[in-house]
Amino acid sequence: MSKKILVTGGAGFLGSHLCERLLAQGHDVLCVDNYFTGSKDNILHLMNNPKFEIMRHDVTFPLYVEVDEIYNLACPASPVHYQFDPVQTTKTSVHGAINMLGLAKRVKARILQASTSEVYGDPEIHPQTEDYWGKVNPIGIRSCYDEGKRCAETLFFDYWRQHALEIKVVRIFNTYGPRMHPNDGRVVSNFIVQALKGEDITIYGDGQQTRSFCYVDDLVEAMIRMMECRADFTGPVNIGNPGEFSMLQLADLVIKLTGSKSKIVYRALPQDDPKQRRPDISLATLELDWQPNIQLEAGLKNTIAHFALRI
Repeated sequence: MSKKILVTGGAGFLGSHLCERLLAQGHDVLCVDNYFTGSKDNILHLMNNPKFEIMRHDVTFPLYVEVDEIYNLACPASPVHYQFDPVQTTKTSVHGAINMLGLAKRVKARILQASTSEVYGDPEIHPQTEDYWGKVNPIGIRSCYDEGKRCAETLFFDYWRQHALEIKVVRIFNTYGPRMHPNDGRVVSNFIVQALKGEDITIYGDGQQTRSFCYVDDLVEAMIRMMECRADFTGPVNIGNPGEFSMLQLADLVIKLTGSKSKIVYRALPQDDPKQRRPDISLATLELDWQPNIQLEAGLKNTIAHFALRI
């Protein structure tokens, strides 16, 4: 059955892929974005679809529309962007959540929050499970994002308990793919851009810190399954690829796939940068019958091909 679906942050990297999938399923999609990190280029190919609508709007202000479902993705997600205006980042997570929850309550819509693995901070347990409360610095340079997302989760669960709102919370681990912002400072886009330009590849720390990388198509599939699953499963649920790679392994793979002559150089590790990150996805597998299908090398080839046309 066709629904009216609101996607905040819909012109961003993840949001544009989600809009694309929802349209392919026959839904009416309202894409809301203030274009701080999103781009019209990401959604140009959707503009002629009569079921697609775009609205320039900042979620820190209330929004009055009639919809059946809300995917709340609005928030800069890379350190370069969320540290540019940290107060606004916190407002986007907190005020944005309040405004979207208020809208969902008014129109009786089911609402999904795109939370993050950053709620676990620099974790003391590995891999991270959903019942781990995290180890987060509340006053550091990353706190605007980490604590903003933690507060958004609090608001979602309080609306669920207090107003019986149908909520869904997913904790997204590192995701990559076509339409990533080339200057977002994230490791996959950084390495690919540096390799394609033949520049030195910058590794922070000793390169042994690890991340788990989920291809965007796998992530979008999980988000849609979460939205569609039974009402009493609220999450939070980890969404990511449990394959774990060190920064050195990733750099070597990018150099191999691009055929680059780039050299690896080392820089000091930024404050509060997590040493390891890997999701336990047992809950997603059990409740959503989901696990990622696209492995790192295949996903990187698609991402490199996208960037090669734009550099």
